[in-house]
Amino acid sequence: MAKSILFVCLGNICRSPIAEGIAKKIIKNYKLGIIVDSAGTGDWHIGNAPCEGSQKIALMNGVDISTFKARQVVKDDFNKFDLIVALDNSNYINLKKLGAKNLVKLGDYGFNGADVPDPYFLESFDGFDEVYDMIEKAIKNLISKASCHHHTTID
Repeated sequence: MAKSILFVCLGNICRSPIAEGIAKKIIKNYKLGIIVDSAGTGDWHIGNAPCEGSQKIALMNGVDISTFKARQVVKDDFNKFDLIVALDNSNYINLKKLGAKNLVKLGDYGFNGADVPDPYFLESFDGFDEVYDMIEKAIKNLISKASCHHHTTID
């Protein structure tokens, strides 16, 4: 059973904060004792709030991530967290090179290993809906497995 989960994307301002927010909401609703955090493999956005699109789509779904601050993943995270969840293949590869163990891709939980698309470079807000829905579905599947609640469907 995973007692702690770290979600990792590139800059920690789009996808992984959404993942952290959704996971925290589910964990609170189901009273699961799982610690959740997020980080980025890159250092460009350290200390920044999540991007406007991520904050907006999260809030539209009842998740407030406005107080989150981006941070870069550190090697100590690999000891601190039971499960490291990469949001795409390039971050998965980077995390593996850094020495992450218990590493999975979020897309392995309902999307045949597909990458969660990075909405940061989208011209419009439209893509954030799809990204949010994909992250939410995958996290429900992941938490069902990680918390050993196979008999409980998280919906």
